[in-house]
Amino acid sequence: MLKVLKFGGSSLSDSSQFAKVKDIVEYDDARQVVIVSAPGKRNSGDNKITDLLYLIHAHIKYGVNHENILSMVRDRYAEICRECGLSADIESMVNEVLGSLDKNASVDYIVSRGEYFCAVLMAEYLGFKFVDAADWLTFDYDGKVDNKLSAQKLRDIKDVYGRIVTPGFYGAFPNGEIHVFPRGGSDITGAIAAASLEADIYENWTDVSGILMVDPRIVKDPKTIARVTYDELRELSYMGASVLHEDTVFPVRLKDIPVNIRNTNAPEDPGTIIQESFDDELQEEHERFITGIAGKKDFSIINIYKSRIGDAKLGLLRQVLELFDRYDIPVEQIPSGVDSVSVLFPSESIKTKKYDLMHELKSNESIDSCELTEGISLIAIVGRQMAYRTGISGKIFKALGDNKINIRTIEQGADEINIMVGVYSEDFERTVRVLYDSFAM
Repeated sequence: MLKVLKFGGSSLSDSSQFAKVKDIVEYDDARQVVIVSAPGKRNSGDNKITDLLYLIHAHIKYGVNHENILSMVRDRYAEICRECGLSADIESMVNEVLGSLDKNASVDYIVSRGEYFCAVLMAEYLGFKFVDAADWLTFDYDGKVDNKLSAQKLRDIKDVYGRIVTPGFYGAFPNGEIHVFPRGGSDITGAIAAASLEADIYENWTDVSGILMVDPRIVKDPKTIARVTYDELRELSYMGASVLHEDTVFPVRLKDIPVNIRNTNAPEDPGTIIQESFDDELQEEHERFITGIAGKKDFSIINIYKSRIGDAKLGLLRQVLELFDRYDIPVEQIPSGVDSVSVLFPSESIKTKKYDLMHELKSNESIDSCELTEGISLIAIVGRQMAYRTGISGKIFKALGDNKINIRTIEQGADEINIMVGVYSEDFERTVRVLYDSFAM
């Protein structure tokens, strides 16, 4: 069995976190490939190494002395190196790489050094081989990963060295120039590595014990989702849930490699398994039809009224959508009735266009009247079990009605794993709590 592990910045913030990583890796002989981020914050007043490196680049670009920031970066790695009893001359390495940069220095190169230095130290600490990501993760010149070439390079390296540590977040163009992913790109590196090596599982280690069913800022100590499909994950992520974004693990989804979200600070917790589908359902999953609840605030609705709208709905709807397109307003939902059609969209998108938009709609001879309602929130109830149960919508609406929560919009996806309700924003958090207390316990 082969497990590929990725550790986030919070798991690597200091020597005590390094020790936890070592215990995790050494506990299971199958954990042979480790991807690391740059060290994150040690406390709320601390700085992420990557943020400091971006600051160094800005200082260099504008000719401002950056020695104080460089010393913060150098001291952090030196402290980890010293307290872990390592022999690497990391201070000289940091000075050599970051101490003599000029204004032409690539920002990608500078910020990628956070992961680079961290991987150098972690490789020595684990007794694994350090492998620079630039030596295997290859980008085409259009910025897309050359998956075939990258996979072959990594397999060849793994065959030679067996157990390796490699930095996340970056790779290289064919000419050797460093190129980085967007922030959070170490997740992508880990997924590419797992897919390239056809790992049995990709473990993503962070500071939470898996994906929570609901925002812990709204519900105290919510349950962890034991198992979630990629489709469910996509729905929750789209609605703003702080989860591992489905797009970052796309490479392992293609290979049907399970992803396990684990907590470095509580390695005994099983975390969350993400997979394409599950042939069996746990008893708890079978009894509880909700997988997770997520929501977004700050939407608006324009209700458009037209007598006998059914006779001309398509033509009128086309006019309305063309108008929204012209004003560059993204449309979230289009609920309709016998004599009306509504358009729901982010409030921010019409901030400077509100009066012009409403004037054009009211001037349209095909429209009898229209009105704008602001302060709407959307809440998604997501669960793969909903497709196999009757009366789910009724139970949800009854729970909200019993708590005197007014539902403004209702939408269900074609795959029946998501029911979305729109409520007034002042009811947002109460609605989430009602749904969680009613169906997640």
